[in-house]
Amino acid sequence: MNMNRKAAIERNTTETRISLQINLDGGGSSVVRTPIGFLNHMLNLFARHGLFDLTLKARGDVDVDIHHTNEDVGIVLGLAIKKALADKQGIRRFGFASVPIDEALVEVSLDLSGRPYFQLSAFGSQLSVLKKEGYSLNYLKQFLQALVNTAGMTLHVEVIYGEDSHHIIEAVFKALARALREAVSIDPRIKGILSTKGSL
Repeated sequence: MNMNRKAAIERNTTETRISLQINLDGGGSSVVRTPIGFLNHMLNLFARHGLFDLTLKARGDVDVDIHHTNEDVGIVLGLAIKKALADKQGIRRFGFASVPIDEALVEVSLDLSGRPYFQLSAFGSQLSVLKKEGYSLNYLKQFLQALVNTAGMTLHVEVIYGEDSHHIIEAVFKALARALREAVSIDPRIKGILSTKGSL
């Protein structure tokens, strides 16, 4: 069984140019360079808490808006995760994490089912645009939807509560990392693929 699951993806469009390498069995090191400073911070956290080695370089038309770059990075990350997992033999498949950051609490549940579905629920949270970083709940949703679509992942994110939008979004990325780390981990008791259908 492959215990050095790596992938490299390059995606170039008229709007963005992105190269990404990931090692799902890494130690949490990362080199992330995009023109979106807050996203860089979140992806470094994602790599560290997921124990993924991640190298990402992205350029995009951020003079127009950060939308294209933000979404396309999500697309490429999802493609890389899917490629690195290959046939998904031996993986636990499901992952869950609950992460508190000060006043914020976020829970993430995911299934590497091959079926893309994304749900985000926020209860009583003030998820306004982050004034300094220029990153909002809308950008978070766009990033996660793109990731889910290309990775073939079912992802449920629940913001239980929180007031500081920086803390909330950071808790989302950390919970996603920890849940994904659990889902991609190998269980030696699992023979083949964890599905009665025999494929994911």
